[in-house]
Amino acid sequence: MATVVLRGITKSFGPTVVLKDVDLAIAEGEFVVLVGPSGCGKSTLLRILAGLEEVDSGEVLIGGVRVNDLPPAKRGIAMVFQSYALYPHMTVRQNMAFGLRLAGKNKAVIAAAVEAAASLLDIAHLLDRRPRMLSGGQRQRVAIGRAIVREPAVFLFDEPLSNLDAELRVRMRYEFAKLHQRLKTTTVYVTHDQVEAMTLADRIALLDQGRVVQFGTAEEIYEHPCSLFVAGFIGSPRMNFFSGVLTESGPSGATIRLRNGDELGAAVGTQGAKAGDEVTLGVRPEHLRLAASGLAATVTLIESLGSVRFAYLTADVTDEPVIMQLSPNDRPREGDRVALAADRENCHLFDAAGRAFPRLAAGPGAIAA
Repeated sequence: MATVVLRGITKSFGPTVVLKDVDLAIAEGEFVVLVGPSGCGKSTLLRILAGLEEVDSGEVLIGGVRVNDLPPAKRGIAMVFQSYALYPHMTVRQNMAFGLRLAGKNKAVIAAAVEAAASLLDIAHLLDRRPRMLSGGQRQRVAIGRAIVREPAVFLFDEPLSNLDAELRVRMRYEFAKLHQRLKTTTVYVTHDQVEAMTLADRIALLDQGRVVQFGTAEEIYEHPCSLFVAGFIGSPRMNFFSGVLTESGPSGATIRLRNGDELGAAVGTQGAKAGDEVTLGVRPEHLRLAASGLAATVTLIESLGSVRFAYLTADVTDEPVIMQLSPNDRPREGDRVALAADRENCHLFDAAGRAFPRLAAGPGAIAA
């Protein structure tokens, strides 16, 4: 295990700036996921950490040692790519042993390492097969096993599940989590899938346009997004957003007038803001509810996921569909006209630049339009 520190990392490809002064500190044994939309710089950051890309400026430290000038083989890392990159003419055993053979390890050490990793990953019965005889999940386990036998200080994973089908992705997420619990090796994992990030990570580094915009646990980022971008990216289904203006604020929160004239409240601190400022109110689907009075909306679709159901609605306060998680007793039908309300302590508020106002401690009471 080792700490990983990135300081002031900047990287450009020609005129395109891909990473902008990135700082990141990862603790020993921590599982950190880099997540963000396509083109945000997460894979480039991982490749810089691996030594596959040079930085324009900044420092990379692994275990407290500056590794900017060290080749990948000298950094104490092992990387698993999106493609499995297995040698088709070699058996599973030979693929897993290849790196150790190149390092000049003796046959007994190699054999013991391969057997131990294969047992850990439940692929011991596959050691004499070739990659073409394996399923996608089995090939991914072999690629992971090839990394494990090297006993690295840091594991690097670049979207390792993106080539798997949906069911296998879910199962492999569990396997990754279980593997990290056993090995406790510092891990940096790249994905574009925010659900994958939230289920695997000790902490998530969310990137946008080459910058780390928020770094924290899944719960911290979900409950306290620092910006409109973060709030919209993390969470499935997405957060609902309503544009409006600030009408009043005080110790218990703020009141926002929406574009149709209705008013909603949010338990947030609005220091520095004033009445008339443009704001955006955010409410997650699970924090909306049906009420006797409130925001008028029409049900357009009921989506059932088994134990959870969502209603998609149209409302004149936004041009986007409003998404609401239904309680077990809610039985609206498509075409029904309903009223929506939200608990003020679960509402988020963002200024005109997209910055979040700090949420206040949860208090009693709920609001409705």
